[in-house]
Amino acid sequence: MRRLTLWAALGVVVAASAAPVALRAQSSASSPSSEVPSSAPVPDDAPNWIREEATDSATALADLEASLSLSADRSATLKAEIEAMKGDRDKQNAALIAATERVKLAEAEVAAVEQKIGDLIVQELDTRGRLDGADASISNVLAALERISRNPPPALIVDPSDALGSARSAILISAILPQLQAKADEVNADLGYLNQIKLDAQAEEANLKANFDVLEEEQLRIATLIAARKTNEETANAALAAEEQEAALMAERAAQLKQTIADLGKQADAVATAAAATQTANSNGNAPKLDRETVMMALANPERTEPAVPFASARGFLNMPVAGVNIANYGDGDGFGGISKGLSIVTRAEAPVAAPADGWVLYAGDYLNYGQIIILDVGQGHTILLAGLAAVNAKVGQFVRMGDTLGAMGSRTIGRTVASSAGASRPTLYIEMRNKNTPIDPTGWWAAPTNPTQSG
Repeated sequence: MRRLTLWAALGVVVAASAAPVALRAQSSASSPSSEVPSSAPVPDDAPNWIREEATDSATALADLEASLSLSADRSATLKAEIEAMKGDRDKQNAALIAATERVKLAEAEVAAVEQKIGDLIVQELDTRGRLDGADASISNVLAALERISRNPPPALIVDPSDALGSARSAILISAILPQLQAKADEVNADLGYLNQIKLDAQAEEANLKANFDVLEEEQLRIATLIAARKTNEETANAALAAEEQEAALMAERAAQLKQTIADLGKQADAVATAAAATQTANSNGNAPKLDRETVMMALANPERTEPAVPFASARGFLNMPVAGVNIANYGDGDGFGGISKGLSIVTRAEAPVAAPADGWVLYAGDYLNYGQIIILDVGQGHTILLAGLAAVNAKVGQFVRMGDTLGAMGSRTIGRTVASSAGASRPTLYIEMRNKNTPIDPTGWWAAPTNPTQSG
């Protein structure tokens, strides 16, 4: 059969190529087993990338914790300032109350002064009315009487021809003189009162202005106190909120860094555990059982130079080399009267082919009419064959990690490894897994769902 012929012809090549791998396994088995890391987050023998990332994370964590300490001190200071402001609030309230009372007193005083000024205006108008009612003639008489009173004529100076008339005039003058004098005194008093009203009005206006100044000052003081208290509290509260938000973000970042360091420690433990399991499997063929998390973490180690886990432990984690349609599975007829010992997958043209597992390249190159083929030693006597490639970029002896690109498919089928309805126009990759040169069913070894199977 075509499949048997392929492996029979490759037997010598594989046997010759397997010798260096056997020596590696023997050397690995004879070396001291790796101890499981101590309780330290990242042991000294962890992979370099884990130790470097852990160191960077620890440095960043130390800086964050220092910043958190400063932030806590700043928050405490801001809280103390706010509390002090709350303590000063009583004083501010007392000042506001006192200012408000002074405003009330000033307003009452302003009202009283305005009332006094109104009364003075009424009095001024009344006095002016009385003065305006005096006849101009009375003013002249009063003036004449005032002159007479200052220089009275002698009593004997009379007109001889009209002595009686003169006597009568003298009697009349002496009769009205007291009344006129009283009227004059009243007018003089009104004039003096009017002048006093003006003086009082001027004084009250000055008092009113002073009270308005006090009122304006107290109102400004109240507004200033309220604005200052509001501004100070808002500023302090805003600063505290910003500081607390920044502290929360730093605390979250610190928690993330701590988790990162813890995860790196777990990953270092997983790598060491998987390495120890590999050594055990290489020495006695029995691979210890590893949990899924340990396998995933070991496979995530980018610095590995040997399979991350024993091949038996990689079951369910292998990478499907290409995407395509399964046209023949393990155990199906191969179209030539035989049984398929592997998978045949029709792919798109020039599709990249990735390593399905960690391993060393035993053979890479053109072989008969099967196109370019690659055989990987994946450890503990297991090998994986990939056939039907158009180009290969892996070299014999090279260690490849799961997912590394090994080559590419062509634009058509290279070598008929299986008879199918795909025809020669579609490239087909053949995958075969063996344990100690015995084909094994690859079902259940892949991490992703298998490629769809061709129907019909």
